[in-house]
Amino acid sequence: MTGTTARPESTESEPIPLPPLARPAVRIALAVGIGAVALLVRYLMLHWQSLDFGYFLHRWYRTIEHKGGFRALKDTGFADYNVPYLYLLAALTYLPGSALVGIKAISIAFDLLQAFFVFRIVALRYPRRDAWQPFAAALLSLLLPTVAVNSGWWAQADAIYTSFVLGAVYFVLTRHPWWACSMLGLALAFKLQTVFVFPFLLVMLVTRRVLWRSLLAVPAVFLALDVPAFLVGADPGKLLTVYTRQADSYAQKLALDAPSVYQFVKTPADPHQVEAMRGTGVLIAGAVVCALIALALFSRTGRRALRSGAARPTLTQNQVLLTALSSAITVPFLLPAMHDRYFYLADVLSLVAAFYLPRRLWFAPILVQTASFASYLPFLRPKTYASMLAEEYQWSTPVWQLVAATMGVAAVAVLVVTALEYRHRSTGRGPLGPVRSSDDAPREPEPQLLSS
Repeated sequence: MTGTTARPESTESEPIPLPPLARPAVRIALAVGIGAVALLVRYLMLHWQSLDFGYFLHRWYRTIEHKGGFRALKDTGFADYNVPYLYLLAALTYLPGSALVGIKAISIAFDLLQAFFVFRIVALRYPRRDAWQPFAAALLSLLLPTVAVNSGWWAQADAIYTSFVLGAVYFVLTRHPWWACSMLGLALAFKLQTVFVFPFLLVMLVTRRVLWRSLLAVPAVFLALDVPAFLVGADPGKLLTVYTRQADSYAQKLALDAPSVYQFVKTPADPHQVEAMRGTGVLIAGAVVCALIALALFSRTGRRALRSGAARPTLTQNQVLLTALSSAITVPFLLPAMHDRYFYLADVLSLVAAFYLPRRLWFAPILVQTASFASYLPFLRPKTYASMLAEEYQWSTPVWQLVAATMGVAAVAVLVVTALEYRHRSTGRGPLGPVRSSDDAPREPEPQLLSS
């Protein structure tokens, strides 16, 4: 008898194909594409020379070149930036190519680093390998008008300190306080504007998200970056007081083309009154900072951290990120003598926050970007330094007040959402029911960089 024997069915399941965004080749292609788009946008602005480049950056570059590169840093009196940025200019003098392209290339390189940290922070919120949100956030961060113009047209360096601040936020979120404080030390070494997130750092300290001993990394990194200049003969006193000289140069100003609350205040002619108003502004900013710290301390998570005395942090990812954004937008809004570019960090953090809380903060980057970029325009339009000093292209007072009001609405909205996030996480319920933080979502294993 002949017949056929039926083959047993395979018990092994067929492999499930990876979603497109989960495939390494697709992810690499997307990253390359995002970088290419960002570089193309900046390439179109590469030949433009801003007034800052012509009157400051190019002169610094020529001085360093004329005095022998790094040896020129023996006397840094020709510039009002701290020496880490001057190291980069000195390195450029040894390379072929124009100063304009080289200086802009430095800023553009940090645009890409900034986008990398945006990607990493948003990826913590959306940990699935096929998530599109991290890629979208990275691309949008590179295409924000203030970000693209800051590096591609203006040749400014705000992306440098912002990259390191974002790195600090990322390492706070991933619970690596030493790395976070090291990043803040790097940021502070490049720009004094890093102090805008010091309230955020204080909240992280008092709620045990960052350990007090890890603060040693901030001055250690800052001072370490002064060592090369000291070795070529720079005066330590000048190195350590560069930011004091910066602050003193604007002692008689309340607003410097920034969308701050001082657009609603007329600067008095009496210098003593100006100084008194500046002091009042600092006190008001300090009061808001204290309120932010109290909000964190008296939430249930803050009280639990203080009672337990444990090193393990209790703040959620949302609370950490919102605290950083609140600090970055509120401090420059309330402090006097702020410049037009001082909301750059808030520009980027508001975008990240919109991806973390899309229902509640989708409008934040729109408002912040509108006000921030509007404050750029009076400086971008003048063709000569004299026309800028004569304020020929300045907005009228009503327009400035509208721009400042836009930023003020954004600041208030962010503070309200931050307060609600602390309150809802304290009670365990939100407006629509139980709150599910991004900390509750499954995520990939975190890199073990340093033990905290």
